[in-house]
Amino acid sequence: MQCVLLGCLFKFVLYVFIKYDCEASEFNLQGDYKIGGIFKVHTAGDIAVQSSPMALEFTINYLKEKETVLPFTIEVVTNRDNIPHNVIAVVGPYGSADTVLLAPPFMMDLIPMVCISYGASSSTLSNKLVYPSFLRTVPTNKDIIGLIIQIINNFGWNWVAFIGSQDDEYSRNGLELFREYIQDTNICLASLYALQKNSNFEDVLRKIDSLSINVIILFMLEDYARDVIKTAIKINIEGKVWIAGDTWSMDRELSTTPGIEKIGTVFGVTDRTLSLPGFADFVYKSRFKGETDECVNCSSVGETCNQACENCTSLNVEKLIHVNPTYSFSIYTAVYAIAHALHVALNCSKVGCSKVQDIPPYLLLQYVRKSNFALHNRVIRFDEYGDPPASFAVVHWRPKRDPFFVMVGTYDTYPTVRFTLNNNLVSWYDNGTVPFSNCSVECETGFARVQNSVQKCCFQCEKCPANTYINTSVDFYTCTSCQEGEWSDEGSTYCRKRSIVYLQYTDLLSILFLLCAASFMVVSVTITILFAINYNTPVVKSAGGSMCFLMLVCLILSNIGVFFYFGVPQPASCVLRNIFFIFFFTVCLSCMAVRSFQVVSVFKMAAKFPKAYSWWMKHNGQWLCLAVYTVLHLIACWIWLQFGRPKPYNDNASFKDQTILSCDIGTVVTSILAWSFLWVLSVVCFCFSYMGKDLPKNYNEAQSITFSLVLFYLGWIAYFTAYIVFRGPYVQLLNAVAQLTSSYGIIISFFIPRTYIIVFQPSKNTQAYFQTKIQTYTQTISRM
Repeated sequence: MQCVLLGCLFKFVLYVFIKYDCEASEFNLQGDYKIGGIFKVHTAGDIAVQSSPMALEFTINYLKEKETVLPFTIEVVTNRDNIPHNVIAVVGPYGSADTVLLAPPFMMDLIPMVCISYGASSSTLSNKLVYPSFLRTVPTNKDIIGLIIQIINNFGWNWVAFIGSQDDEYSRNGLELFREYIQDTNICLASLYALQKNSNFEDVLRKIDSLSINVIILFMLEDYARDVIKTAIKINIEGKVWIAGDTWSMDRELSTTPGIEKIGTVFGVTDRTLSLPGFADFVYKSRFKGETDECVNCSSVGETCNQACENCTSLNVEKLIHVNPTYSFSIYTAVYAIAHALHVALNCSKVGCSKVQDIPPYLLLQYVRKSNFALHNRVIRFDEYGDPPASFAVVHWRPKRDPFFVMVGTYDTYPTVRFTLNNNLVSWYDNGTVPFSNCSVECETGFARVQNSVQKCCFQCEKCPANTYINTSVDFYTCTSCQEGEWSDEGSTYCRKRSIVYLQYTDLLSILFLLCAASFMVVSVTITILFAINYNTPVVKSAGGSMCFLMLVCLILSNIGVFFYFGVPQPASCVLRNIFFIFFFTVCLSCMAVRSFQVVSVFKMAAKFPKAYSWWMKHNGQWLCLAVYTVLHLIACWIWLQFGRPKPYNDNASFKDQTILSCDIGTVVTSILAWSFLWVLSVVCFCFSYMGKDLPKNYNEAQSITFSLVLFYLGWIAYFTAYIVFRGPYVQLLNAVAQLTSSYGIIISFFIPRTYIIVFQPSKNTQAYFQTKIQTYTQTISRM
């Protein structure tokens, strides 16, 4: 049951509408503008008078004496017949459920409705489509839940229970917001209960305790909260952390309950209110003023205190003064907001205001919404939803100590969100440390969470592998791969820059190799010049004549690619590294192969296959074979470069902290196609040289070809072995060494001996000497 109280500003009036003749002198003042007040004074038949109506009256009387707001220097109109006495604003009610029920009638006329206390903190009331003229002077559930989450995060908890009441809008809205706000956090709602009066509180608390949940949020009205806490004391639930909503965070009845110190640690969220100067004196002076014996002794059937006898009460003055100050300050703020709106509407200044006039509620609503003033160093304003900025205190209960309630933290949302909490002021249960309330033990540094339950905070820990890292400020569950050019060890929280390694011209081994390559070029050019000068001599002709010049040119060109192994690999340098060697060295081997076959044909096959030998010589068979093989190989190289050419490659696998810049071989199939011509030809050349092992010494090239091919095979075997076993930039150098060694083998075994004869043994470089060797070979063959 509720009474409706009406108060007015600017010569303030406070009325109460009742159906009895007993005047409600306590709540009735004369004035020009009416303000309604809605306060709950009965609960289920029990008297529940609080200080709220008196706070309204106190504020009105205080403003009457204050000159800065609505100064009383103007003349009051004596004829009020043309001034309507309708209510221009309503303060109250205080409960979310009551507000949702009572607000719609006021919304129809857009009467500014300023809610006064914690119970109307439901964020549902922020919907301006449904409650266009609703405002409030207490923070919303959004702010309360936001602060509760800040407390939980401050101590690193993530395994919490939420207990609310099923039949209360305040609890239902709080639960809805809590679920929404923890979606992007590490907090898990391990247990949830919406209680009713007939719920089994003992069973609920035992289930929570069995789940090892040590943090319990009680977001409910104070009657429910008292029942839950008293049940916890009764069944010996100890050592928990209880987080109180603003409804019971300052509940003095619970603070004096025997055994309250055993339940654990209690944190409360409450509005950071200020005391009302002079309020206690006002209550003492006015509380029993004017009471008559008839009112004091009310006992008529159907007549209870605050109906027939509104100015009598069963509560003493001390209880009225010590009621939760949040209520009184909210009323105080609400009346001030209305007064400031009237101050603007009446164009008031320090000297006075406009004459009394009709102010429609919707006009006053506009001015109330624009309120922005300081009240006891606290900013009073409303956002677009009619909600004020939050200014909360985090209180800590200290049973059997004085003071019982201690402020350990603050939370403000204006002008920016600021949260502070002094952990040193917290006295944990049984003088212990911060309780553990997590589903899983936090992972060590460098470990990622692997969720093993539907709850995101229940997980196992796995170490991040090499070249990945875990950034817990972004994601606890993912080992992120290092970017290109970075590396990390197992279990890392960040990546390091890789050092870039490649063959440089200034490296000592590179310098030695380049000297060898340059020497090869000089020697090859020198031999070419020497052979050109002695072109018509038997030594040059036995070496192949014009074909030996092709061999020398190909050897020079095949080693141009070795100079592209140094420096940062580029697409062009990757192609040139091998293409020169593969093509031109193959041509050189082709010359050696057909040259060997030619010599074998002259000495061994001419007599046995005269027609074949005749065709070979008539059609210049050695050049024909050379041309065909070269064209086929050229086509294979073109396919390799066209469809799978080598390209720069960053080797991050060989060394964890290095990136080796190198070149790949291109597509495997096309690469094998190009290289296979060289390897097949080397085997064919080796076979022909073996067939001519017993020819005249001047024409016997078996030893020189065998030696060169042995160097060829050894060089490439060394390279492939190093490529498989070792990693690093010097493996690339071995590739270049294998190419240069192959060319050196031919120069040393095939051309250097002939060069020596030309320079140092000219007597052997005669036609007669060669004829003698041929005759000796013929005689030897005829005897066999």
